[in-house]
Amino acid sequence: MGNSYAGQLKTTRFEEVLHNSIEASLRSNSLVPRPIFSQLYLEAEQQLSALEGGSRADNEEEEEEGDGALEQNCPPNPYQMYPPPEGCCTTDGFCQAGKDLRLVSISSEPIDIPAGFLLVGAKSPSLPDHLLVCAVDKRFLPDDNGHNALLGFSGNCVGCGKKGFCYFTEFSNHINLKLTTQPKKQKHLKYYLVRNAQGALTKGPLICWKGSEFRSRQASVGACSSSLFPPLDSSGHLAPFPGEPGPGTTPSAPLGAPQAGPASDHPALTAALGPAVFNGKDSPKHQPLVKNRLSTVPRPSALGILSNSGPPKKRHKGWSPESLSASDGGYPQGAGNRAKYESAGVTCMPQVGLVGPASVTFPVVASGEPVSVPDNLLKICKAKPVIFKGHGNFPYLCGNLNDVVVSPLLYTCYQNSQSISRAYEQYGASTIQPISEEMQLLLTVYYLVQLAADQVPLMEDLEQIFLRSWRESHLTEIRQYQQAPPQPFPPTPGAVAPVTSAQLPWLAGLAASSCNDSVHVIECTYSLAEGLSEMFRLLIEGKLAKTNYVVIICACRSAAIDSCIAVTGKYQARILSESLLTPAEYQKEVNYELVTGKVDSLGAFFSTLCPEGDIDILLDKFHQENQGLVSSSLAASSVSKSASLDVSGAPACTSYHLEPHCIRPFQLAVAQKLLSHVCSIADSSTQNLDLGSFEKVDFLICIPPSEVTYQQTLFHVWHSGVLLELGLEKEHVTRQRVEQYVLKLDAKAQTKFKSFLQNSFQNPHTLFVLIHDHAHWDLVSSAVHNLYSQSDPSVGLVDRLLNCKEVKEAPNIVTLHVTSFPYALQTQHTLVSPYNEIHWPASYSDGVDLYPENRKYFGLSEFIESTLSGHSLPLLRYDSSFEAMVTALGKRFPRLHSAVIRTFVLVQHYAAAMMAVSGLSQMKNYTSVETLEITQNLINSPKQCPCGHGLMVLLRVPCSPLAAVAYERLAHVRARLALEEHFEIILGNPASGITIGKHFLKQLKVWQNIEDAEWRPQTYLELEGLPCILIFSGMDPHGESLPRSLRYCDLRLINSSCLVRTALEQELGLAAYFVSSEPPLEKGARTEALESDAEKLSSTDNEDEELVTEGSTSEKRSPVKRERSRSHDSASSSLSSKASSSAPCGESSAGPSQGERAQSPLPCGPSEEARAPGERQRLRAARGPPSVISRHSPGLTPQLDPSLKSSQRGIQVSALSASSSGSASSPALPAAGPLVLQASQCSMTKACRQPPVVFLPKLVYDMVTSTDGSGLPKAASLLPSHSVMWASSFRPLLSKTMTSTEQSLYYRQWTVPRPGHMDYGNRAEGRMDGFHPRRLLLSGPPQIGKTGAYLQFLSILSRMLIRLTEVDVYDEEEININLREDSDWHYLQLSDPWPDLELFKKLPFDYIIHDPKYEDASLICSHHQSIKSEDRGTHRKPEDLFVRRQTARMRLSKFAAHNTYHHCEQCHQYMGFHPRCQLYESTLHAFAFSYSMLGEEIQLHFIIPKSKEHHFVFSQPGGQLESMRLPLVTDKSHEYIKSPTFTPTTGRHEHGLFNLYHAMDGASHLHVLVVKEYEMAIYKKYWPNHIMLVLPSIFNSAGVGAAHFLIKELSYHNLELERNRQEELGIKPQDIWPFIVISDDSCVMWNVVDVDSGGERSREFSWSERNVSLKHIMQHIEASPNITHYALIGMRKWSSKTGSREVREPFSRCHVHDFIVLNVDLTQNVQYNQNRFTCDDVDFNLRVHSAGLLLCRFNRFSVMKKQIAVGGHRSFHITSKVSDSPMAVVPAQYICAPDSRHTFLAAPAQLLLEKFLQHHSHCFFPLSLKNLGHPVLSVDCYLNLGSQISVCYVSSRPHSLNVSCSDFVFSGLLLYLCDSFVGASFLKKFHFLKGATLCVICQDRNSLRQTVVRLELEDEWQFRLRDEFQTANAKEDRPLFFLTGRHI
Repeated sequence: MGNSYAGQLKTTRFEEVLHNSIEASLRSNSLVPRPIFSQLYLEAEQQLSALEGGSRADNEEEEEEGDGALEQNCPPNPYQMYPPPEGCCTTDGFCQAGKDLRLVSISSEPIDIPAGFLLVGAKSPSLPDHLLVCAVDKRFLPDDNGHNALLGFSGNCVGCGKKGFCYFTEFSNHINLKLTTQPKKQKHLKYYLVRNAQGALTKGPLICWKGSEFRSRQASVGACSSSLFPPLDSSGHLAPFPGEPGPGTTPSAPLGAPQAGPASDHPALTAALGPAVFNGKDSPKHQPLVKNRLSTVPRPSALGILSNSGPPKKRHKGWSPESLSASDGGYPQGAGNRAKYESAGVTCMPQVGLVGPASVTFPVVASGEPVSVPDNLLKICKAKPVIFKGHGNFPYLCGNLNDVVVSPLLYTCYQNSQSISRAYEQYGASTIQPISEEMQLLLTVYYLVQLAADQVPLMEDLEQIFLRSWRESHLTEIRQYQQAPPQPFPPTPGAVAPVTSAQLPWLAGLAASSCNDSVHVIECTYSLAEGLSEMFRLLIEGKLAKTNYVVIICACRSAAIDSCIAVTGKYQARILSESLLTPAEYQKEVNYELVTGKVDSLGAFFSTLCPEGDIDILLDKFHQENQGLVSSSLAASSVSKSASLDVSGAPACTSYHLEPHCIRPFQLAVAQKLLSHVCSIADSSTQNLDLGSFEKVDFLICIPPSEVTYQQTLFHVWHSGVLLELGLEKEHVTRQRVEQYVLKLDAKAQTKFKSFLQNSFQNPHTLFVLIHDHAHWDLVSSAVHNLYSQSDPSVGLVDRLLNCKEVKEAPNIVTLHVTSFPYALQTQHTLVSPYNEIHWPASYSDGVDLYPENRKYFGLSEFIESTLSGHSLPLLRYDSSFEAMVTALGKRFPRLHSAVIRTFVLVQHYAAAMMAVSGLSQMKNYTSVETLEITQNLINSPKQCPCGHGLMVLLRVPCSPLAAVAYERLAHVRARLALEEHFEIILGNPASGITIGKHFLKQLKVWQNIEDAEWRPQTYLELEGLPCILIFSGMDPHGESLPRSLRYCDLRLINSSCLVRTALEQELGLAAYFVSSEPPLEKGARTEALESDAEKLSSTDNEDEELVTEGSTSEKRSPVKRERSRSHDSASSSLSSKASSSAPCGESSAGPSQGERAQSPLPCGPSEEARAPGERQRLRAARGPPSVISRHSPGLTPQLDPSLKSSQRGIQVSALSASSSGSASSPALPAAGPLVLQASQCSMTKACRQPPVVFLPKLVYDMVTSTDGSGLPKAASLLPSHSVMWASSFRPLLSKTMTSTEQSLYYRQWTVPRPGHMDYGNRAEGRMDGFHPRRLLLSGPPQIGKTGAYLQFLSILSRMLIRLTEVDVYDEEEININLREDSDWHYLQLSDPWPDLELFKKLPFDYIIHDPKYEDASLICSHHQSIKSEDRGTHRKPEDLFVRRQTARMRLSKFAAHNTYHHCEQCHQYMGFHPRCQLYESTLHAFAFSYSMLGEEIQLHFIIPKSKEHHFVFSQPGGQLESMRLPLVTDKSHEYIKSPTFTPTTGRHEHGLFNLYHAMDGASHLHVLVVKEYEMAIYKKYWPNHIMLVLPSIFNSAGVGAAHFLIKELSYHNLELERNRQEELGIKPQDIWPFIVISDDSCVMWNVVDVDSGGERSREFSWSERNVSLKHIMQHIEASPNITHYALIGMRKWSSKTGSREVREPFSRCHVHDFIVLNVDLTQNVQYNQNRFTCDDVDFNLRVHSAGLLLCRFNRFSVMKKQIAVGGHRSFHITSKVSDSPMAVVPAQYICAPDSRHTFLAAPAQLLLEKFLQHHSHCFFPLSLKNLGHPVLSVDCYLNLGSQISVCYVSSRPHSLNVSCSDFVFSGLLLYLCDSFVGASFLKKFHFLKGATLCVICQDRNSLRQTVVRLELEDEWQFRLRDEFQTANAKEDRPLFFLTGRHI
């Protein structure tokens, strides 16, 4: 029931301790029981006993997790369960009250738990897959060491809420555990439950019920005497327990919760510093290990564990990088690997540490007597000791200060860790004690003890240890405040009991006692000074030869301790002291050593190594002996080569081709992402970017000062065609013109940048994109430049240019940072918003290839993957013999920088390898196997290709002076060996271009078909196929791309001591590569050899082995294939055997990796090496090279070896060339006859299908290939950049599952810029969110194609801007032109600006509709026409009506109307958006007037913004609205438009063209939007500064007719009010302006035709059309003489097809549409039909004309109408009222018989009628179909009966103008809602065909009958009962009824 400690606690002392602890915890106010000090001893005792009894086997089936060893073999106690009470729930997973307790069900529900209780998960045997949620008092749960749980139980049910269960038995019954054994809380309460970031409850860490059980697989303690804890398993991995989560399945566990993951391979470390996290972590076998950290092992019994003194190497056996687990959950084993990079910047150290000199000799807080540094310290120690100041005071140092380095890094680390608890206070936790100084020091000692001999301490590792230790000691207090990402470090307990300063030296000594003197502890009595003096004495006496670390502790002061740690190991001290140098100091140091001749001693040493004397003497001797021989053979070979090139038809190499320039799917996707981000900036309400105001795009690309990068960028810009596409250049762009758009950031940059700024200022309508490529380079603040301006003008240049005020404030400059390493731009102070970051997309999502490409990118992760087991070809390697020699020389020459030593050693290796390949075989012993392989392949590759194509070797020498030395030396050796024409050596310096010899220049020109005599390669890409060593110098690569012929990337010289993530990834990025993912199909000649036995043999192996590019580690390969995939690359048997047997002495210590290499080059091309098991390798080496040429690299590259292809692919086989000195036969392949050497043997064949091999320093290799607990390479957790620092030690590690976005947010949270960083001062500028609104960041892996992506972005941005300034306008010819009557009356005054009233009155009215939108409408007949049906054009199907209307794309002019997406400076006030103001205030005003026809008062509402109130008259300010002001007819002002404009609109709040600011050219005008009531709010939101007229709610479903009707009636009513108001002011009523404009919401631009008629009567007629403002047109119309005599004025609809016939006459009397100027006074008695949805303008035009009024169309004005796909007439949908009816409703169903059971429709009756008649009127008027000579007579209205039926309109009003109908015999009669003017006598005037049909339409059946009677229709028309119909409306929707009849 309580804590069972059975079988382990044997002392009576335990009882006392336990009860004291319980009593203390009960009395204590704190929530967590604090164990007392004596438990320190108790726990150590338990661990020891656990080890002694550790021979018990791990029993995986064992279920008794909480019961201890005694119960293991006992039968389970029989247990009788009490029967549950009657009627209660007994379902598993539910409590007896029936409430669900399963975690999956209630994880997201809020659960109320009392204070002091925790949620835990209980396991039920009947529900193995579920956890049941319980609330348990935490006092009855164990602490983090598995102790101090009170006996008993107290818990609540979270389901039903029942509280106060005091017995676990009772509780287990309540939650239906249904146990067969005694209920025990230890057994069934398994997990703490925690909430994840989403707030959901998830399974957290195990409840640690036992703190002492450690079951080892070792027989006894003695069996593992050399390790802290015995290894858990010989394999290093524990099998995951069934049913437990695998790695990464609990991402939401709290900080410190152990994460599921593979077990640690390094138990030694595991024990000391927090264990590995086990898969199946709740297994009892491993759980104690998880909790019992030796990080808190100040216990006597620890002696028994730690005092073993086995050999140190064995102690670190588990530590070799080869055995690292892929996802190590324990303390990172590569601590040393990482630590080798410890630099001044790796921890949060103050700036002083970064900038300070190499020997940081400033003592921080020095005190006491000075300590003298001995004079000959460096000479004796062979390394400068590095002293890290720790706690307390540090003494002064004097004397030989040059031989010692003092660093504050450790002090900073301690300080940061002291501030950890403050970070928690933001979570609301009560103040928690930080980790004590004593515990910090003790943990540091433990850390140093477990470091391997080749490892270096890393401050970040220490920080993580402190963090875990502290957090674990306070886990319970903080658990509820934290939901952190998964912790890669498992938790370590903190000071379970405080360590006193008196115990500290003893405990430290205890810890150090087992490490074979690796760590030496010195205890001082008075001050650190005596300890330091003692250390120097021991160093001088040579007594610390085996000691790597000296820990000096002075614990005499009662208050605090003083401490420091000295690193005395030669290797560690060298690495650490060099890591404290900044890059600038590093270069200075190297320069100094070269200039002063310090390196001469190194050269002298090398010359002593060679048995034959100095290498130079050997070279000279070789040169003299071979001079004649070599030159003649060379000449011969070059002659034959050139012949083969010149003679047509000779074998030419088919493998060589330069990449065509094309945009890849990825680049297009990224360009589109960039575009969408720019659009989102423009769309945001911040008004930071007004895309609508830009007409074109311009750009400037800023790049680092590298000549090659500059030329490369010019090349990209030139070939992309972007300049032509942007319209920046005309055809034939010259290279000089391109240079204007690329800026090299060097001393001359400022002038060019100023002109760019000036250009941007002068062209406000051009959007300038400032692209900052390689943006992580030079982030130095301009403030630093101001301090040191005399030093270097380019310091801080990026900041001075790109962050200058002009760039930041220019509204037309968008800055785009482009980089592969964005980390330094992702700090807390960054200028780039996280929303403006664009990351290169992943190629796969859930296994789906998102962007299929024929090439696969091979970057860092793929290189790392190639090193994993299962891959035959690791592409990342290190050279152990090189490393061994460097280490040895480092000890011999302690004063030389290791970079100098490494360079000299490597150059020596290359020189020896060249000599060995040239025939001096004895030199093989003086090079490494790796260097020999590189050199062999380099020299032999051109021989394998008819054209001489070879491979490139990149030799990276960051330090320029060293690069120059290397170049001179290698060039000298090449010259002496007469290899000048075999390969080129190129010194690649950022400051200069590429220089190559004439011979190779000639070759390149031939290969690339270049005729230009002046041509020189300007980029490395142009060196494709050139056999060369490229010595690549410069501290940082600057984005230079390398050719595909790069086969070896030799990075052995990169400065590995001070690496940060950016620098490391930047160097590895040089090798990034695209491999072809298609099987190569060579079209070379196929030889007979295809049928050879060799081919048949290999094809069986090759058939299914078409290798895929994915490089997936999961690919299965058969053992046979894997064996075949070894590399056999030897040029000669003798060479090979010697090469593999002559590895330098350092090799033996390199571990298995060295023996796993096959190291012999293949004569037929630049083959790669592959790993092979060591034994086979040695066997093969002994018996000479097997000549199996077939090689595969499973899962890595799609490469079928060029020299042996399967027959399906039609590629020829070649045996070894005759020049090979190796045997041409092999056991695997029978010898084939000698074949002609074919192109497929060229090294270029492999090039596109195989990434280069990368050689790294061992340090870097370990760091890149080992992973930390998050599964990421160790390198990823380094400081991201030199220019930033960590914001806090209190930070989680990066996680493998993080996306690029999450990684960005991580760095934004956890890094801050250093004072020298350009973003350092950003937060001080004001707003907290100091992001720049027009700044974007594009990041993607190196060499993946970012340049192509951003150039493509510029293209599509330009296209979009053009598209934004363009609209689709309707472009249709006028219809029915040929039907126009040829009247004698044309308006012949062609040059009249305005119509002459008298002339115009004489013009006849043209009834025919010419507007193309009415192409499908019924023709209107007048007496002049005799029409044939074929005269009408072809007809579209009804559904095509809106789809296929012709449009043209037009560029918006400066006089266009705009929608809500247009923002520009001028419009801001007009639109009512102001950045600093709220939306404009507006007021709602009711306005009522009575209208007799409606028989009721109409109430409208105006929404009037404050800014527009001057247009209205109010009874008093803010009072009743009285009228809308109208001007006078006599007003002549040009400042405003007199006519108010009304725009009815629906469904177009975003897209309607209501912004008339530019159209009116800024003139004052009154514009009213007429909206429906339900749309009022949305229109008001989008158009806050527009006046709204809101229609009454009864018109919510009405059509446009209602809006027109109300506009006109309101306007007339307002005219009356204004006349009355102004009459009182003495103004005549007729002087008030009577016109209004009714405009469609899609009118976008207006045009005027300029005519040159060449005289009045002349036949000459020329005209042109131009865009003008609406202001120009309106003022012209309003200035017309006698304007008040016109009722309606309109204009043409624009069409590109308009001919001179349409514009010849300036005015027409005809229909007007879309944009009309309406005289409300004259048309007082002519109304719009308020019920109409379609053709209401035609209907109104006919009414106006029949009333005898004038309609005038200005033919020389035209309006363009934009095609808007939403709203308008499209917003009316006819659907069934029965909601579940899925059927579409067709027009035939719009009417039905009255009283029938028809599906009613949800649409207005009038709409149904109009739509039915449009599509099915032939049902009512069968005789009228295509019978244009006999139209349908339509009385008082025009309804569209479809294009096949013509109508004749007549008005029944007295005195109306009508068509003469005497000539007509009508085929039908349409009476629509006819009023009292229509009488029987009126109808008797008309003649009808026999059988003509009649259709009478009325509001109801009653009025239908009355109409028939009143008009005496039955006299001439025959009716049948079944001819009555209604619209398909329900009764409440007031259907229309109609009756049809036939003429008798």
